[in-house]
Amino acid sequence: KKVVDVGCGIGGSSRHIARKYPGSTAQGITLSPYQANRGNELAKEQGLEASASFQVADALDMPFTDNSFDLVWSLESGEHMPDKEQFVNELFRVAVPGGRIIIVTWCHRDLDPGESSLTKKELKLLKAINRAYYLPEWCSVDDYVKLLEKNGATDVRREDWSYIIAPFWKAVIRSSLNLRSVWGLLKSGFSTQRGAYAMLLMLRGFDKGLIKFGLLTCAVPEV
Repeated sequence: KKVVDVGCGIGGSSRHIARKYPGSTAQGITLSPYQANRGNELAKEQGLEASASFQVADALDMPFTDNSFDLVWSLESGEHMPDKEQFVNELFRVAVPGGRIIIVTWCHRDLDPGESSLTKKELKLLKAINRAYYLPEWCSVDDYVKLLEKNGATDVRREDWSYIIAPFWKAVIRSSLNLRSVWGLLKSGFSTQRGAYAMLLMLRGFDKGLIKFGLLTCAVPEV
């Protein structure tokens, strides 16, 4: 089986898949040359260079032919995509008919019946997070479902994993509440400080039910 890891970071997911499923091959793409190089280094160190490889590429215009991968996997990268529809279209383009797509990403809550947008306070909070993390506009899990269905997806499933990820933010914040960490943060510069502040904003968003950590999966339609 062939897997593509869209927004692979340094390739942890790809190496895990290659290791767990012998005979499979995983290709990861990232915009970061450092991440791609480090991913390839780690694959070689772990004896996985024949089954896991990484390269610099744009997720909105992947350098792969149509119908290339049995599994198209994207973990915590969808939120970075400025064009969510093009992102999903590309996932479908490179997937083989009958293959599977899995997306795990940050989203905002689904709109309630009668709502046309999030509240002003919610939009303000997301805008502050976007400034700190350099993120584009958010969408909801329901928005992703509609994009999947627009591409003819079958067996669409979704899960809210917010309860799993929310404790992570609390643990990170707790771990930073010591003199050494605070002193290091004060010396780190404005960008790092702003990112640390954004963690508090993320936690607030989780607590208010605004921010969701969503899992979506579907089957690609057969020809």
